[in-house]
Amino acid sequence: MFSLSTTRAQCLRRVSPLSSRQPWRFQPPRRHATATALPTGATGNTVHVEPTELLSGIPESGFIDIKPNEGLLFFDNIYPVFSAFLDSRFIPVRLDHLSSAEKLIKYSIPKDFPVKINRVIPRIKDGGAFVKFVKPANTTDREVERQMRDLLQQKKLRPWYSPFGQVRCFLVEGRPWLEDLQRFPATRLKVEFEGQDISAEQLYTTFRRFGRLVDINPLPKDSKELPRYAHLTFWKIRSATAARNCLHDLKIKTADGKETQLRILYSPAVKAHTIRKWILDHPKIVLPILAALIATFAIAVFDPIRTFFVRAHITHSLDFGSKAWTWFKGAASTYLILSKQGTEGSGDLSVLWEERKETVETLKSWLLESTETFIVVQGPRGSGKRDLVLGDVLKDWKHTLVFDCEPVQDGHGDAQIIRAAAAQVGYRPVFGWLNSINSWVDLAVQGTLGTAAGLSETLETQFTKILQNTATALKQVALSEREKTDKDISLNDDEWLEAHPEKRPVVVIDNFLHRTDAAGEKIYQRLSDWAALLVSANVAHVIFMTNDVSFSKQLARSLPDRVFRTVMLGDASPEAAKRYVLSQIHSGMTDEEKTKEIEELDSSIDQLGGRLTDLEFLARRIRTGERPTQAVSEIVKTSANEILKLYFLGDPAKRVYTKEQAWALIRMFGEGEKDQLRYNEVLLHGLFTKGGEEALQALEQAEFITIVSAEGRPWAIKPGKPVYRAAFKRLQNDKVLQAKLDIDVATELTKTETANVAKYEAELTTLAQLTSRPSEIASRVAWLLKKLQASQVKIEQYEKEIGTLKKILQSEF
Repeated sequence: MFSLSTTRAQCLRRVSPLSSRQPWRFQPPRRHATATALPTGATGNTVHVEPTELLSGIPESGFIDIKPNEGLLFFDNIYPVFSAFLDSRFIPVRLDHLSSAEKLIKYSIPKDFPVKINRVIPRIKDGGAFVKFVKPANTTDREVERQMRDLLQQKKLRPWYSPFGQVRCFLVEGRPWLEDLQRFPATRLKVEFEGQDISAEQLYTTFRRFGRLVDINPLPKDSKELPRYAHLTFWKIRSATAARNCLHDLKIKTADGKETQLRILYSPAVKAHTIRKWILDHPKIVLPILAALIATFAIAVFDPIRTFFVRAHITHSLDFGSKAWTWFKGAASTYLILSKQGTEGSGDLSVLWEERKETVETLKSWLLESTETFIVVQGPRGSGKRDLVLGDVLKDWKHTLVFDCEPVQDGHGDAQIIRAAAAQVGYRPVFGWLNSINSWVDLAVQGTLGTAAGLSETLETQFTKILQNTATALKQVALSEREKTDKDISLNDDEWLEAHPEKRPVVVIDNFLHRTDAAGEKIYQRLSDWAALLVSANVAHVIFMTNDVSFSKQLARSLPDRVFRTVMLGDASPEAAKRYVLSQIHSGMTDEEKTKEIEELDSSIDQLGGRLTDLEFLARRIRTGERPTQAVSEIVKTSANEILKLYFLGDPAKRVYTKEQAWALIRMFGEGEKDQLRYNEVLLHGLFTKGGEEALQALEQAEFITIVSAEGRPWAIKPGKPVYRAAFKRLQNDKVLQAKLDIDVATELTKTETANVAKYEAELTTLAQLTSRPSEIASRVAWLLKKLQASQVKIEQYEKEIGTLKKILQSEF
């Protein structure tokens, strides 16, 4: 080999043409090495070594052949530390060339050193190299090791990649196994024993010279595991690599004179997957932490984005179409007259709401008060609540947010409900699919570990997040109206919002209590709690619009100590309804046609009533050329079909009431053509004696009837729509339908009376079985007999009625 005085340039020239003349190219090292022999005629320790042979891999046998006159040294700290974790096939030749040729050859043995180098075998994976030498005469291997270590200590060779470490040299006492398996160095060694166990003291004495030992863990004596072994942990990884390469297959004499052979392996074999293995082995710790990190990331990144979109939805800052239309109307108003005449369904609402001006002014005054504003506008479907609130009360209000509960409640599944709720407030982005995946993961984890990972969120949690972001956006919108030039700039945000009710946005919750199932109850409760928070914090005004008369029960849970400001809307008066219809149909008509239409319209309005949806339907049919009487007849016919489909057909299991109870109410309205029924009188009917109030409430919820309350108690029942009065009469005129439903009613009443007869007979039987018959029971027996006779008379009457009705079914279609 080259002497220490050889210059770096000479070293690079003598190594190989690859080192200086040719440009570097990646060339994988050969996996099976051949020994680099001492050239014939070489003097001293000068040897020519090809880089490809210097970087050669492992002999085919896996072991280095040692002749009797040869020895083997292991040089440590030859290659960079990171190369100890990589297979040699992935290390570029240029890097190996610099770390081996430039270090081993430039800093090698001097010419006068009495040891001849026969072969150099790099061990890249272990960060070192084996050097085979020829032993001089009368010199032992230990002396060669000592001389080489003295030389290295004197020169203090420090690799460029390890300025605080030195190249070390150790005598190879065992038979090193040079494998190229996927087994990487580790600070922990597994020393297997072929023979008797080696004591910890003897292991310490054998391995300590390679570096500091942290711990020695022998296998317990009572363990049945074979082969026997002990774990040795070094402080540094290079100490472990040197010990394994120098002591593998070493035979040690035990205390009784026998020999034990050592087999040394790295433990664990692969450290690259330790973190992954720990994560997979501790899901109960990792999954909650992962869920918390995901939630933190979502809040930090997506919540500001979602709040921005909600705010843009409220202020319409991203609605370029509406801005362009507003500018066009302002610019064209000087030259053009933009009229709504001729547009279908766009009549003059002012004539309809003229009688409600006082209601409009009252609502406007409530919104300007500094106190907490919690307004409820209640009225039947089609009474014009939305047009009143959004068209008249809030038409000049700057910022409004409308949350319609109907599309939210009509959604199927949690994902659709959340998407519908997010669309109402402009909340985006929404990752509904992610929660579905998390639900499957939670289900799998729960089946494996017994506990959920907490990755998925419930419907209530997701809905609450949407409302929280919306509340944040509403407060930002309210405070955006604050200017530095205001006189009350010294007030804090809460005080300023309380002092300026005209700056707060208005939240309109439409179709509140649209559907009252189990899922809807949770959503309505969250909405009412959220509205109470907005009102209490003076962030926004809240207006509820509902068809349900029992809204106070739901809202009282959120604000139990507050009185709601309530506006009850009914149907329009006949005069207002007439003016509204005329405002839509008079365009383009002659005076004679107008007079004729007015004459027919008076009777039509009386029959139709003042429900806005019905009035619009009437106006549309009249505009198509129908006469008012003909149009009203068609509307009544449509309503009758609607009643038949909704309340008499379909699955009875889904209804709280029965079709017999609904028909009984129609019969009672038809007796004397009553506009309303006494509430308590209806409860005395045979079909309403049991569960009658629950059935009436269900019919009101289904908009079949309207229950009128006075002084805190229900006192009257009216049809659900004014047009239903005429529809009820039309249904009663159908002889076949009336006969069929009357038979059902009579049958149900017969069942009730038959049950009464059975009850009376059972009591009479009990009294007759008494051994002594005291005179005191005579009055009871007489009463029971009268009741039994009355029920029997009713049964006979019902059976006679059923027989007559059956004849109608047999003769009519």
